Amino acid sequence: MVGARLTVNGEDAPIAPCAPHTTVLDFLRERGLTGTKEGCAEGECGACSVLVARPGVNKPTDWVAVNACLVPVASLDGQEVVTAEGLATVGEPGTPATLHPVQEEMAVRGGSQCGYCTPGFICSMASEYYRPDRCAHDEGAVADHAEGDAEHGPNGFDLHSLSGNLCRCTGYRPIRDAAFAVGEPADEDPLAQRREQAPPAAVATEYTRDDSTFLRRNTLAETLQVLRERPEAVVVAGSTDFGVEVNIRSRRAECVVAIDRLPELRELRVESDHIEIGAALTLTEIERRLDGEVPLLAELFPQFASRLIRNSGTLGGNLGTGSPIGDSPPVLLALEASLVLADADGERVVPLAEYFTGYRQSVRRPDELIRSVRIPLPLAPVTAFHKIAKRRFDDISSVAVAFALDIEDGIVRKARIGLGGVAATPIRSLATEEALEGRPWSAETVEAAARVLRGEGTPMSDHRASSLYRSAMLGQSLLKLYAQTTEAVSS
Repeated sequence: MVGARLTVNGEDAPIAPCAPHTTVLDFLRERGLTGTKEGCAEGECGACSVLVARPGVNKPTDWVAVNACLVPVASLDGQEVVTAEGLATVGEPGTPATLHPVQEEMAVRGGSQCGYCTPGFICSMASEYYRPDRCAHDEGAVADHAEGDAEHGPNGFDLHSLSGNLCRCTGYRPIRDAAFAVGEPADEDPLAQRREQAPPAAVATEYTRDDSTFLRRNTLAETLQVLRERPEAVVVAGSTDFGVEVNIRSRRAECVVAIDRLPELRELRVESDHIEIGAALTLTEIERRLDGEVPLLAELFPQFASRLIRNSGTLGGNLGTGSPIGDSPPVLLALEASLVLADADGERVVPLAEYFTGYRQSVRRPDELIRSVRIPLPLAPVTAFHKIAKRRFDDISSVAVAFALDIEDGIVRKARIGLGGVAATPIRSLATEEALEGRPWSAETVEAAARVLRGEGTPMSDHRASSLYRSAMLGQSLLKLYAQTTEAVSS
């Protein structure tokens, strides 16, 4: 469709003649918007961050920061994008632009040093600036902040919104000062006003150039028919995995099918006996809509990559890649989740414990999509997610362990443990579960079960960790859980 286009900083921008694999980053730079930078081309540095108008959680529209280096520009057909250049207000010819409040604070507090990362920081900060439920704390909360809440400012600013942005000059202190100094958007702020209107609707797209096609259909049924006719097609939602393949490994696909805006894949329902989470909801949307209702997921989200990645990445995508080190599979295994798989003829429900069949392989056929993730209720009362990695946040797991235990009258009635990073696929720790169930939740039981847990899986040695370290961390994670639960009971 030669008419594919988007709105950039309020101006109409045709996508042609870009190739379907062209990223938003390259598209913007070719248009002269060079504030958007390429640093890593993997979504880890945030130098390419831009704002996209998306369906809101608390208002009709949210301004969401995403990695422009990963998103194919064709996926934004009909959508609205704002770059760092578009945040400033341009006056009459010959007069200087008026800086956006975020830009102003970054400038006066010395947050821009070499300047390479600054536009990306600005866009991520602007996304948090416009978050509808961000609000200043009262004076008591401000005093508490001064005593040590280093990750949340007195203005309600959550520093995790910048977890995907890297400052190469190590200038984080003035950047944090700028973030904690911004106030509330003014009533006349056009981007704040824009939140009250619906975001652009998803546009059916068929963009073809150079024997390559980007497709988006309006309904799940139409999309599934495309996959039946073109089983070789690459399915993308947030493109946080495929975008890396395009940039780093120069992968090119004859046909890419976008599913991120399909209404049937964007539902979230809490039923009497289960929670249904649409496979195309972003992790940020799930986090904010559940609002802690599933504690194990609430513990997972802050440790899953960065806010920039969570703003695009989906549960369906994380499961669909079949990676043995994905962070969500261990958690969902512990929650005894099932996947609803859909094809042109209907649906089937597959327990996640039976979904993975080998390294990056699963029972899902090429003509099937993950429609939703189904978590049974009630939830286990004792849960924990332990991610062992070299960095506290925004890192790949060496080992990931998720626990969901039902302990009644001091006896472990039920145990479910999901593991990642210790086998060719995410796995359930069946032997350890058996070693716990029916036994007292005591130091003796836990120490014996920890010895079993150290032998689960087939951990290997690589650049992240040795096999011996991974095994040791498995056992240690159970000991840590026991210490945490004992401390909670005693307090």
